[in-house]
Amino acid sequence: MVAICAISFALAQGQEPAALHASTQILVVTTPDWNAVAGTLQPYERKQAHKKWNAVGDPIPVVIGKKGLGWGVGVVPVTGAEALDPVKREGDNKSPAGIFRLSTAFGYAAQEQAGWKMPYVSLTPSVECVDDVHSKFYNRVVDRATVLPDWNSSEQMLRADSVYRWGLVVDHNAEQKTPGTGSCIFMHIWMGPDQGTSGCTAMTQEHLETLLAWLDPARSPLLVQFPSPQYQKLRKHWKLPALPRSVPR
Repeated sequence: MVAICAISFALAQGQEPAALHASTQILVVTTPDWNAVAGTLQPYERKQAHKKWNAVGDPIPVVIGKKGLGWGVGVVPVTGAEALDPVKREGDNKSPAGIFRLSTAFGYAAQEQAGWKMPYVSLTPSVECVDDVHSKFYNRVVDRATVLPDWNSSEQMLRADSVYRWGLVVDHNAEQKTPGTGSCIFMHIWMGPDQGTSGCTAMTQEHLETLLAWLDPARSPLLVQFPSPQYQKLRKHWKLPALPRSVPR
């Protein structure tokens, strides 16, 4: 198990982490506590670094993992963690808490909708996300028809339901890919407002389509995801925006 005390933090007070500094689009997801399944997503944007974040549209209802949140592996080292805080692990049905890049959109259609800017992967029967910790393709969406499969466990991306009709890859555990800390994390369409996921962040198809039409890779979009108490602790330290009054704090 990852030792929470081994995760360090060394940023100066009030200093934006580099990845956050470079971003002008963020999706802020907050939940009431570590165990809550229902949460709220608020998009923010700014014209350039150092400028004030401005809310875009109204807060969006979302659901996260069936078991809530756990500290994940993102672009900023974990800070403010307490000894008993949960840590994201493979197969634990928790969504990762932290700050994560948003890299690639995907869907059942051959092409993305007109005007979308994020890189897009069309899902076919041979496209899978590998969750086998022993595979060199661990935590990657791959087309088994184009590689030599070495995995015994994966998720079929082209499903019989509409969950992945549209989706977005969350780059959790993406840079160093530490086996066992969680894989195949997405934003996708929910099964309903009271049904948690296996570790993803989900919402209605309409809301997801609105976000995909807004996101721009040139603006280095990020997912900022925390329980509200942890978000409030980090907000001033990392110069994150204040939550709208309609969002539980």
